[in-house]
Amino acid sequence: MKREIDRSLVSGSMAMLVMKLLEGGDKYGYEMTEELRRRSDDTFHLKAGTLYPLLHSLEEKGLVEAYEREAAAGKPRRYYHLTGRGRLALSEKEETWEAYSRAVYRVLKGVECSAGA
Repeated sequence: MKREIDRSLVSGSMAMLVMKLLEGGDKYGYEMTEELRRRSDDTFHLKAGTLYPLLHSLEEKGLVEAYEREAAAGKPRRYYHLTGRGRLALSEKEETWEAYSRAVYRVLKGVECSAGA
């Protein structure tokens, strides 16, 4: 049985996760939510009411761009693309996350580290 993840742990990292999905290529909303669910082993379930405001915020910051493309059936889909600026921001966020997760791990496991390390 999977344990539900505390939302407060996830909220600050969701922009990074969405940007990471876009690093692999342009995607539309539903495609992102499904890939995130799949890649997280069904841990992250991102709803449209969370995803689209996040994408709009990233778009306003110049980290992603949106465009429409015709769908096989029905109305056009809105795709999102990670910009060059977004790639730089993602790299910085990943470095910060790695340092943070190492520090949390050390505290949880009682690992001592030398001062300044």
